[in-house]
Amino acid sequence: MSWEGDVLLWIQDHLRNAVLDPMCKFMGYIGNHGELAIAVILLLVIIPKTRRTGFVCAASLFIAYGGAFVLKHIFVRTRPYEMIEGLSSLVGKMDSPSFPSGHSASTFGCLIVILLMMPKKFGIPALCVSLFMGYSRLHVGVHYPTDVLVGAALGIISAIICTTVYKKKFAPAAPVDEQPSCESEKDKEKEEVV
Repeated sequence: MSWEGDVLLWIQDHLRNAVLDPMCKFMGYIGNHGELAIAVILLLVIIPKTRRTGFVCAASLFIAYGGAFVLKHIFVRTRPYEMIEGLSSLVGKMDSPSFPSGHSASTFGCLIVILLMMPKKFGIPALCVSLFMGYSRLHVGVHYPTDVLVGAALGIISAIICTTVYKKKFAPAAPVDEQPSCESEKDKEKEEVV
């Protein structure tokens, strides 16, 4: 058995409990088809101040989930509970292939945009939710660690690309009176010297 099987069996034997089990199952349900990410996007788009962030999240979700979908059908990896003796799934059998985790790809793809574009009071919780989503897929026994890592990587790369493209091509420029001029910078330096 590989190290991934050891990790999943250790989680099953030591971390499954009456508190974490329902929380991890719930994370799976709200991420089955990107529902969590879609709900976040809709909320962001409804609020005028966060509308642009919502559209960037949507683009990132589309790329990350699409990438995961394509890779699933290229690699067609069997779910771990079917391959690892003694491992059980807390959410029953699944029809789709295991690699990579679509839940991780979609959640990281959407929520990492929030980390990159919004204040930390929103970005840090978004990161925590993404990490817990990834962990939950291991906890319930439906993904290998590498499934989650690659899904998360897809989401993070997608978020970085979409955020970078938005900032370079579509972000509104600061008004002229807010942009620092060379002269004002020099004046400030002179004042500091004096």
